[in-house]
Amino acid sequence: MTHIAFIGLGNMGGPMALNLVAKGFSVAAFDLSADALARLHAAGARAASSALDAVQGASVVISMLPAGKHVQALYLGEQGLFASLPKGRLVIDCSTIAASDARKVADAATAAGLRMLDAPVSGGTAGAAAATLTFIVGGATEDVAEARPLLEAMGKNIFHAGGNGAGQTAKICNNMLLGILMAGTAEALALGVKNGLDPKVLSDIMRNSSGRNWALELYNPWPGVMETAPASRGYDGGFMSELMLKDLGLAETTALDSHAATPLGALARNLYESHVAAGKGKLDFSSILQHFHLLD
Repeated sequence: MTHIAFIGLGNMGGPMALNLVAKGFSVAAFDLSADALARLHAAGARAASSALDAVQGASVVISMLPAGKHVQALYLGEQGLFASLPKGRLVIDCSTIAASDARKVADAATAAGLRMLDAPVSGGTAGAAAATLTFIVGGATEDVAEARPLLEAMGKNIFHAGGNGAGQTAKICNNMLLGILMAGTAEALALGVKNGLDPKVLSDIMRNSSGRNWALELYNPWPGVMETAPASRGYDGGFMSELMLKDLGLAETTALDSHAATPLGALARNLYESHVAAGKGKLDFSSILQHFHLLD
């Protein structure tokens, strides 16, 4: 049986780890949240007392953390896991971080005799719960092949984007487009409603016309239009606006580093910057609708 250490049990990591347990993998889990640990323990995972405790005896380490600084703190330095893991172990980081950070950590893994994949995900909390995530992986081909059974226990689509850091680059491109699409969808809906249209009728029209996109199909930002969307539960849960802002910032940094023009990405980042500054950072990113329309 493959023994997995899973570190980071937030809105995404928690359901991912639960799916591994449900698929029969032996999982040792760790998170700073006692409640998150308790949920994993109740499902059959071992609740570790620390990240170092979690990796004892693990053949694969998986992490899902908020930002690059957390990933570096977990793995690098004298107190990092790379100093303790046996040579040859496979490490899979599913966090969304800068490609440069991913390459830095991967280089340190190689220097320690370890193997590293960056494998950020797309699909949101619903995809994490349903094990339908898309994994966008950077790293060596043979390591991706070894990781595939684990990733398939948590997701539906696995793409090998290229070498270390490529998964992060592809994820950042995807999320920049997602931020642009969500802001545009919210703006169009607000325009229609201000001119007397029913938001559900307008959504149906656009969903079956040339404006069709993922937000309209699966994640409508207007409350009550789509029962399963965060908008219909007060924008609770889902993908927080502050995390979308983080990803748009990563895209802008990548664009500056590579001298790429991303004017729409920059505009979307500015919109989310204002939204988060207004105290909406913990709301789902579809709450950007409130920038265009104040709901009753």
